[in-house]
Amino acid sequence: MQAKKKRFGQVRPWQKGFIIRLGIDLGGTKIEILVIDVVGHEVFRQRVITPKNDYAATIRAIVSLIASAEEEIKQQCNVGICTPGSISPASGLLRNSNSVCLNNKPFKQDLEKAIGKEIRISNDANCFALSEAIDGAAEDSQVVFGIIIGTGVGAGIVVNKKVLVGTNAIGGEWGHNPLPWPEKDELELTKCWCGQHGCIETFLSGTGLEADFKRSTGRVLSAEEIDALATAGDMSAEDVWARYEHRMARCLAQVINLLDPDSIVIGGGMSNIRRLYENIPERWEQWVFSDRVNTKLIPPKYGDSSGVRGAAWLWDSKVLE
Repeated sequence: MQAKKKRFGQVRPWQKGFIIRLGIDLGGTKIEILVIDVVGHEVFRQRVITPKNDYAATIRAIVSLIASAEEEIKQQCNVGICTPGSISPASGLLRNSNSVCLNNKPFKQDLEKAIGKEIRISNDANCFALSEAIDGAAEDSQVVFGIIIGTGVGAGIVVNKKVLVGTNAIGGEWGHNPLPWPEKDELELTKCWCGQHGCIETFLSGTGLEADFKRSTGRVLSAEEIDALATAGDMSAEDVWARYEHRMARCLAQVINLLDPDSIVIGGGMSNIRRLYENIPERWEQWVFSDRVNTKLIPPKYGDSSGVRGAAWLWDSKVLE
């Protein structure tokens, strides 16, 4: 198994009593480990390929990464894990992971047994939001809504630097609510994999945007290609983006009405579409129940690294149940 390591400066044994946090981002294609010091400076990073469809091998890979990091810095670490999916409060088993070999497994218990200590675990959207709220783009915000928009749509909520998980462990499951203030026939356009019609995810995901472009033009292009076409003046692409922005403005206005966040941070592939940060706030005011909207819509500071950083910061955040 090939691995890449990155060190930040000269790693030395840490003074006794310093809190050293270790984060792991468990993805479908890679497992990344990051060690940060007490103020968030990165001191060790390594990644390996995720074993394919092999639960036991995935546990072994994570154990090996933790051992490698702790040997490198000569100190035991607090361990946080960022995963797709979440732990069911009812069964204690992992659920809704796109790494399907992890589903319905006692992942947290098995990993704690393998490494001999407690871990903290949260889903990728929660970890993204936490990272950006603690020392990222929204570090000055009290209430942060962090959204990940790629092939799917996920979100996490952070209040006063604490992840809001909720009693059902579904805090931030924004993508599986219906599109708000729907226009004629919108809710019947799409069926979601969850079994419902008109879920936000089916409209705002990158695949949702691409499906809308195909419906209106018959062509199959990526979100980036559609953005380039609109920039070049293609009206069919511009029309698709106008519909997308109208829908996202409605969806985020609903979030603002419910949470009244200081900041909304966009992550995932759609975070690179610059027009969203200007156009969405210009549109959402008509649905927000206020005479002024102070909420900021911002790109992430750490981007793809936010998940693993947020996992490390789980030890700094008392989870709100």
